[in-house]
Parts: sequence; structure tokens; C-alpha cells
Amino acid sequence: MSSTVNPPSLPGSDAEMSHRQIVEALVGILAALFVGMVSSTIVSNALPTIIADLDGSQRAYTWVVTSTLLAMTATTPIWGKLSDLYNKKFLLQLAIVIFVIGSVASGAAQNVGEMIGFRVIQGIGMGGITALAQTVIGAMIPPRQRGRYNGYLGSVMGLATVSGPLIGGVIVDSALGWRWCFFVCVPLAVIALGVIQKTLHLEHRPRKASIDWGGATLIAASVSALLIWVSFAGDDFAWFSWQTAAFLGASLVALIGAVTVERRVKEPVVPPSIISRRTTLLAVIASLAVGIAMFGGSVFLGQYFQVARAYSPTQAGLLTMPLMLGLMVSSVIVGRLIVASGYYKRYIVGGVALLVVGFGLLATIDHTTSLVLIGLYMALVGAGVGASMQNLVLAVQNTVDVTEIGAASGVIAFFRSLGGAVGVSVLGAVLASHVGNLIVSGLAGIGVDPSAAASGGSTLDVKNLPAPVAEVVRAAYGDGTARIFLVAAVVGLVGLVATLFIQEVALRKTVAMKAAEAEVQEPSRA
Repeated sequence: MSSTVNPPSLPGSDAEMSHRQIVEALVGILAALFVGMVSSTIVSNALPTIIADLDGSQRAYTWVVTSTLLAMTATTPIWGKLSDLYNKKFLLQLAIVIFVIGSVASGAAQNVGEMIGFRVIQGIGMGGITALAQTVIGAMIPPRQRGRYNGYLGSVMGLATVSGPLIGGVIVDSALGWRWCFFVCVPLAVIALGVIQKTLHLEHRPRKASIDWGGATLIAASVSALLIWVSFAGDDFAWFSWQTAAFLGASLVALIGAVTVERRVKEPVVPPSIISRRTTLLAVIASLAVGIAMFGGSVFLGQYFQVARAYSPTQAGLLTMPLMLGLMVSSVIVGRLIVASGYYKRYIVGGVALLVVGFGLLATIDHTTSLVLIGLYMALVGAGVGASMQNLVLAVQNTVDVTEIGAASGVIAFFRSLGGAVGVSVLGAVLASHVGNLIVSGLAGIGVDPSAAASGGSTLDVKNLPAPVAEVVRAAYGDGTARIFLVAAVVGLVGLVATLFIQEVALRKTVAMKAAEAEVQEPSRA
């Protein structure tokens, strides 16, 4: 699958790629990214139907999303590191193939356990697509011009996130059934593979190196223990209990082991030399907040509109469009502004600030809030994500040479995915606990035994519940959703503080970092 091109077009050569060459190559890259993004958003509005059909619980609802994010998070830095060592084009195509296998298997799942397991396979492929798309773009385009193309990237992500829920809603509401939410991605992936084979041409300079599988395993173990604890704490055991101590202790031990290994091996998955840099460290903190916004917002807003407001999956997709349109418009405009000025910090800070304000306003909603107001609040969150997400990657890529761009991009993608995985787990646990309490008190208020009401099946299958019980459940989900957005707003404040301390460096105009640039960087611009 490797290809060759004329020397003047090679990344890192004296003559950079022309705009036309870059756009042609981007067609394949963005086609692959579109497939991955659609697969994640197409399920968001279908989840209530999927979980109800498979007789799952609120915890299962959360884990169908979390399992994918966990696999994506754990494998993203590995994909990024592999791209520094091996053929980027082949790896991107391999990631798409793995993703297709996971999609077909998920569509054929017969129970919640199978669904979660197959979504893990899908997440491994998504981790590769996410990391490699940004890595390849970074290898082709100088940082100063990357903002322009990041606008295209943001537009594709916006289109995917807008069309995904709508497609998923239409599929669920049609005679096809929810399984086609997974099957429909297969032809799109095949098209992406063909476009990549034809248009993506990168020089590959092989070098002998080894992958730090030990460090990767320890990182995955640390993250997994943390997410499993969040999912079960407060339900199967108390937040303050020996089980909590065991999970957190295991996570901490694995983390310490990972740090020790990463500092000693020759080719670490997450290079300490990169993560210890001020810009990278602060961008990591901010990316955690953006990850929560990306995944938590779309997952639980779709549930809010369907369960609390009784809209169909298709209608829920339409109602979440302000979030996606805000992301798309913001990313394009900010990308152009960054190219014109050569500076990015003000836009990142402004973006995270918008995100915090949007989540803060969403924390005021209940099951009767005006849809117009909710739409405005979602648009603010989307605009914040669009202005900050890709530009945090840009800020980090600007501090490393092209030979490290895979690891650097992988680090940011890893922590953004980690933020999404932790965010969905934490917000899901908070929602499940709060909604459970609201349902119990609500049923008691109308004289219904909560245990008897729950015996008929999942509370997410609202349409099959008795009318008085269904009304209590809808109100509980509508009122309880506000609390998770309050948590997201508080986390966003931490990310905002981090962005304020990022040291801005003027975007360089070459793909490769010159020796002088590695030693001396331009001071921050006020």
C-alpha cells in the first residue's frame, strides 16, 4: 500500500506541498475521519432504542459508549507512536479495516455483553483513525498553514456529527432497525479505503525501533481500573469502601509502573520529553475538558430529548443540530483567523470559555425548558469545542519536529479520548444515581411502589411503562440531566485556567523544525 512521489512534494523537504496536492490528499484522510466520526454519532440517538431492545440498564447505556472510548483511548498513543516508525498510509487503512470488523459485529450483537465487547473492537479502529488523521495532516502541512486546513477538518467533523444523529434517527424510525446504524458505516469505509489508496502519497523512511508494549499495557490497565470503578461505585458498592480503595490503588500502581517504564525505554508510547513541556502539559489538561464536551454532550443530550421530552430518534437528531453547527462554523472561522495572524492562544482561551458558559447554562434546564433556549446553549458549547479542539493539537504540534509529530498528536488525542471516556462514565454514574433517587421519590409521591414499577423492564423503555410511571421517569431524566452539565462546567473551568497559562509561540512556516527553532522560541505575544 506504500507509494512514492516526486521529491519536491515530500513532507519535510525544502519545497512544501502545493495547496492542490494537499487538498487531494486530504480527501482520503477526511473521508476516513468522516467514517469514524459518523460511527460514534450515529449511535447516540439510537442508544435508547438499542438498550431497550436488548433489555439493558442505564449502566449498560453508559458502557456501550464507554467501552468504545476506553479502547480508543488506550490504543490512540500506540497508533500515534507506530506512525512515527512505520508506513502511515498502511496504518490508516489497517485502522479502517479493524473498525469495519467491529461495526459489522456490533450490528449483529444479540445482547448487551456482546454489544459492549464488539464496540471495543470498533474503538480500536476509531483510535487509529483519530490519531493517524491528525498525524498525517501534521506531516504534510506547516503549522502556520495548518489552521486553514484545520477548518476543513472541523467542517468534516461538524458534518459528521450533524448527519450522524439524523441518519441514526431515520434508521431507527424506519423498517431497517437499529442494527443498520452499524452496517451503514461499512460501504462508507470501503469508499474511504479506495480514496486513500488513490490520493494519499507519503514518503516512508523506515527506522529500526521497538514499541513499548509494557508501557502501553500499564497505561490501559490504569485507565481501565479507573473507569470500572466510576461505573460501579455508588451502586454495587459505596464510594468510600474497600472496593473503591482496591480499584484506585490498582489504577495508581499501574500508573506509577507506566511512568517508570516510559522513563526508561528507548521508544516510549507517551514520551516524557513531550509530555513534560509546558504547552503540551497545559494542552493535555484543556483537552480533557474538551473531551467531556465532545462525548458527554452528544451522548446525554440525545437521551434527554428522547427520554425526557418524548421525541423520536430523528427529532432528537434535529434538536441536537445547534451543537454540531456551532462546532462547524466556529472551527472554519477560527482556522482562517489563525492563518491570518499566526497566533492561536486567544482563540483557544475564548473557545474553552464559551464551552464553560454553555455548560453552565445547560445546567439550568429541566423537562420543561424552552427548546429555543436549549438550542442556544448547545450552540455555545459547540462553538467552544470548534474553537479549541483542533487548535490545542496545533499548539502542541508547533513545538515538535515532524519526526515526533505522531507521538505528540497521539498524546493529545489520547487525553482528549480519556476525557471523553472518564466524562461519559462519571456523568453517567452521576445521572444514574440522581435519576434513580428522583424516580423513587416521584413514584412514592403518586403512591406507587418503586420496586413493583421497575419489575416490568428497563426505565429507558418509557413507551412501555404505565402512563403515570412514564411521566415520573420523564421528569426525573429531564430534571436530573442538568446536574451532569453542572459537573461538566466545573471541569471546563479547570481547562480554562490551563489555557490561560499556555505559552504562545508564533506558528512556524515549515513542516520540519529547524535546529535553531528547537532551541529558541519566539516569546509569547500578549
